Amino acid sequence: MTERKGTAKLDFLRKIEEEIQQKWEKESTFDCDAPTTIGESTNKNKYFVNFPYPYMNGRLHLGHTFCLSKCEFAVGFQRLKGKQCLFPFGFHCTGMPIKACADKLKREMEVYGNPPQFPDEEEEEEEKPKFADEFIIKDKAKGKKSKAVAKAGGSKFQWEIMKSLGLSDMEIVPFANVEHWLEYFPPLAVKDLKMMGVKVDWRRSFITTDVNPFYDSFVKWQFITLKERKKIKFGKRYTIYSPKDGQPFGPQEYTLIKMKVVEPYPAKLSGLKGKNIFLVAATLRPETMFGQTNCWVHPDIKYIAFEMASGDVFISTRRSARNMSYQGFTKENGKVTVIMDVLGKDILGCALSAPLTSYRTIYALPMLTIKEDKGTGIVTSVPSDAPDDIAALRDIKKKQALREKYGIEDKMVLPFEPVPIIEIPGYGNMSAPLVCDELKIQSQNDREKLAEAKEKVYLKGFYEGIMLVEGYKGQKVQDVKKPIQKMMVEKGQALIYMEPEKQVMSRSADECVVALCDQWYLDYGDKEWKQQAMECLKPLETFCDETRKNFEATLDWLQEHACSRTYGLGTRLPWDQQWLIESLSDSTIYMAYYTVAHFLQGGVLNGQGPSPLGIKPEQMTREVWDFIFFKSSPFPKTDIPKEHLQRLRREFEYWYPVDARVSGKDLVPNHLSYYLYNHVAMWPNDSGKWPQAVRANGHLLLNSEKMSKSTGNFLTLSDAIAKFSADGMRMALADAGDTVEDANFVEAMADAGILRLYTWVEWVKEMIANQNNLRTGPADTFNDRVFASDMNAGIIKTEQHYERMMYKEALKSGFFEFQAAKDKYRELAIEGMHRDLVFQFIEKQTLLLAPICPHLCEHTWGLMGKTVSLMKALWPVAGPVDEVLMRSSQYVMETAHDLRIRLKAYLAPPKSKKGDVKPPAKPSHCTIYSNKGALPDNKVIAMELGALPELKKYMKRVMPFVAMIKENLEKNGARVLDLELEFDERAVLLENIVYLTNSLELDQIDVVFASEADDKIKEDCCPGKPFSVFRSEPGVAVSLLNPQPSNGLFTTTIDIRQGDSRDSIIRRLSKVNRFIKDLSKVKLMRFEDPVLGPRQVPILGREEQGKLPISDKSSFGICLADRKVLMTDNGLSVDIGDTLVYLVQ
Repeated sequence: MTERKGTAKLDFLRKIEEEIQQKWEKESTFDCDAPTTIGESTNKNKYFVNFPYPYMNGRLHLGHTFCLSKCEFAVGFQRLKGKQCLFPFGFHCTGMPIKACADKLKREMEVYGNPPQFPDEEEEEEEKPKFADEFIIKDKAKGKKSKAVAKAGGSKFQWEIMKSLGLSDMEIVPFANVEHWLEYFPPLAVKDLKMMGVKVDWRRSFITTDVNPFYDSFVKWQFITLKERKKIKFGKRYTIYSPKDGQPFGPQEYTLIKMKVVEPYPAKLSGLKGKNIFLVAATLRPETMFGQTNCWVHPDIKYIAFEMASGDVFISTRRSARNMSYQGFTKENGKVTVIMDVLGKDILGCALSAPLTSYRTIYALPMLTIKEDKGTGIVTSVPSDAPDDIAALRDIKKKQALREKYGIEDKMVLPFEPVPIIEIPGYGNMSAPLVCDELKIQSQNDREKLAEAKEKVYLKGFYEGIMLVEGYKGQKVQDVKKPIQKMMVEKGQALIYMEPEKQVMSRSADECVVALCDQWYLDYGDKEWKQQAMECLKPLETFCDETRKNFEATLDWLQEHACSRTYGLGTRLPWDQQWLIESLSDSTIYMAYYTVAHFLQGGVLNGQGPSPLGIKPEQMTREVWDFIFFKSSPFPKTDIPKEHLQRLRREFEYWYPVDARVSGKDLVPNHLSYYLYNHVAMWPNDSGKWPQAVRANGHLLLNSEKMSKSTGNFLTLSDAIAKFSADGMRMALADAGDTVEDANFVEAMADAGILRLYTWVEWVKEMIANQNNLRTGPADTFNDRVFASDMNAGIIKTEQHYERMMYKEALKSGFFEFQAAKDKYRELAIEGMHRDLVFQFIEKQTLLLAPICPHLCEHTWGLMGKTVSLMKALWPVAGPVDEVLMRSSQYVMETAHDLRIRLKAYLAPPKSKKGDVKPPAKPSHCTIYSNKGALPDNKVIAMELGALPELKKYMKRVMPFVAMIKENLEKNGARVLDLELEFDERAVLLENIVYLTNSLELDQIDVVFASEADDKIKEDCCPGKPFSVFRSEPGVAVSLLNPQPSNGLFTTTIDIRQGDSRDSIIRRLSKVNRFIKDLSKVKLMRFEDPVLGPRQVPILGREEQGKLPISDKSSFGICLADRKVLMTDNGLSVDIGDTLVYLVQ
């Protein structure tokens, strides 16, 4: 990015923002309570929007800001629509990351001192193990990474991470205490958000965990209710588990494919004859097992043969065996009975019977890229669809030496060819061989190309592939994965196996396994509950099909979710105090808490201040919460005054349901689905309390790259405001993107936004200062009417975009295109802009941009003399839109563009082999030939085309017209097929003839019908596409004298041509003298004595003495031979000499 030359414009905007924010805070502009009375028939003209409260282990960054900006823009728009709007904002502290970070700081100070003196050199592994408190395994029901690791960047030590936040050693020490995190970061977040100008009711803000006694009570009430309604159960659940710490986390599901060893047994396994021996492979794609041609074993990995609870023998790595022992596979939980150690090369060439494949026997072959810390160390091979497999299979087929090295016989390899099992659009039924050939992959060692190949076909095959195998033929791959897995498990061909996606280390450096642990869990798999969640989804506004499909898929597969942990921060399960409620479970209905938080906490974030209603946390019993949130609940036994509880209930009843919740798309498969589930569970018989809309958006890129602290491509909210101003940043956020795809915050756009906003407010000031110089009277010229229609159309279009939460489009139509309409009006309105329309534009532009850039718009509102805040204004009412008039204006712009292109071509030097060819003289005149607006009568066309030999004559005319119609059809719909234009081309061009003449710097443009031209022009002229001819007309030079003193005007010389009028001469003069702005104020005169008059010195105050005015009926003729100019008026011709006079009033 180029360096800025200065910060004056930025400073100007920031000063305005500070002033406006102080005004809003002083006036409590965004505090909003429910009306004092709400009846059954009350029309709740309200809008309640919220955003997942951010996690408080750091400053808010631009990613948070992009997501919450959707709420912010929505509130701004809905306020303009006259609604009571509520945008509350809480702060999440539940879960492990804060506790884990605090504990790490303690350990680092214990081990390395205070401040810590870390080792100078630390070995950095390419893929180092992740601590369980830093990493949450990627899973449909979980985010990609925990909030802690997302903020950790590339630093190894927590102390270094804290220093990267700008903290000193002394400031870091208190963070070893978890309470300090809860006291430090939430107020900073409030400060940063206020600098952004968010329309938040800060009285309702709070932090989570049992530090906040009111919120703690609320969460306990929720969970007691869920347990009573049998939504919470206790039992064994798969979880990533530290045997040493006893702490559960989250798992990754695989299908464990059982490949039975058949005779002849390898020598190493000969002692196990009589037992069922299986090589077991963990796969994420059980549906591809139809295409197995072999299995892969690493020759140098140390495997073990161990006994299962059934008596069968499994062969896998020791690590995966340990996982299995905690999942009920072995006789004793957590204990692996090892029969023998097995080196990979000992089982190469082993004959196997594999499930589903069409090959009766397959063999274990060597692959040198298998990782010991992933899966079981044994890998299935599906070369039709896996690039790694086809590359390795081709290697061993063509390299005899490789086969001989590992004792692989030809019969184990050469007969085996890939089996077509999946048809993938664009890749056919052999996607892996095809893509490997395309990328010219030579061997299994082409790692980069193989990674690219896998990226091309893996996900495409899963989401778009169609099965070819019998029993599943024609079905989508993603739809058959679970049924095939279930079928294989039921037949004893496979098992469900869980393990971490990557190595996970616990707090005490214990490698975690996946274990079946006793846990409290929310039974999202319950059929009745699932069905009710689907009923909630049906009317839910999701704004795009992809979000809805994501919800549908999630609700289809979602099962149990463990809701309890033993480590971290949060609320304790009220009936089992050893457990904490985890962070995805205490955050599902807290939107209901927002409705009453201000009366309980009064804006004190931790809820430990005095309650505005004098209510104490211990008074918030289950019966009290029931009364507030369940309309049918009776008044409880309590010493809280009845009017206070009725006020709390009224707040909830008024604001609920949530009208819109905005979140990242990655939360649809977890948090947002749980949000639906818990709402239907808490209000099962009151669908009026269920969520109304969910707006999911993509992640935010910064300058087209992923945001990352480690690379430096990162911006906090406070940094962005300091760099671009709040409104400049907000404009760039709106422009970043509307879809569920990743958006892009472009710093150049934010910088340009500063300039655009500054320029806009300066233009407003200029118009206010010069309003008396603007045109008044009827606003009824062609361009006045076009501008009015452009504004009305812009209002309608922008309103539609805001309603659909499409803010990039709203910015486009409500600012960029709206400004372009003003610029076009200023350019075309040769007679000057009309004052009423200019100030209508300023007001409407201010209102349209207000949701996105509220500070500058509030400032502009004040400049216009408005005494009531813009935040109380209403959306502008659109007047009538004359579509035909707007299209005729567009026709003028397109014609002007076409004329410029033709003029450029006219002035281009003719092509010649000689280098001394001069370009043509600049033309002075142009004739535009316009079609009369209709094609010839059908009978005429039929007669002309009836004789086939004559057809070619008309092709030159017909085909360009056909091409034009096809192009316009895509842009403007079927109306372009009308045989007549909706407007009179010639009349429109004549109304704008001054603009066309001036913009082309010509003296005169004539508009005539093509029917008056020769045949060639007739052929080239079509409706909507006029034809033009340029020419240079001779003239006689005349001096134009201005006798007025001290006005910046001057004497100049122009050519007068045959047929000139008074107005054409004034127009020509204005091109030379740019001081002349309003042509209507120019008076053209001639000398009574054309010979002596120009020689006389003008007398001050008597500049018109000895001169006669030239009327608008006068016409001029020239005599080139004598270089004379004659003026004719009322039939009388006079010689004007060589000088005229002009006065500017």
